[in-house]
Amino acid sequence: MLCQAHVLMEGVPGLAKSLLVEMLAKTISGTKFSRIQFLPDMLPSDVVGGQIYNPKTSEFKTIKGPIFANFVLADEINRAPPKTHAALMEAMAERKINIDKD
Repeated sequence: MLCQAHVLMEGVPGLAKSLLVEMLAKTISGTKFSRIQFLPDMLPSDVVGGQIYNPKTSEFKTIKGPIFANFVLADEINRAPPKTHAALMEAMAERKINIDKD
């Protein structure tokens, strides 16, 4: 964490891993915490976000996904499809995300 890396926490259920990450995010001021519960029917846009069309203004609005946080808890990642894995890994490796033109 101190050298801008990623942390993998493994353990049996009930060890309060989620609570540990959430409390760590709360103790460091100015950070944001988000949790992603991976499911078999998830799309990459569920992780990174996407564009939403507003018919009243005839414009697209960019909606940021949960990956736009300082602390991201990716729970049960093994359940997600390969495309969603690829979106998450690309965001982790490149530290940037493209949503349409943004």
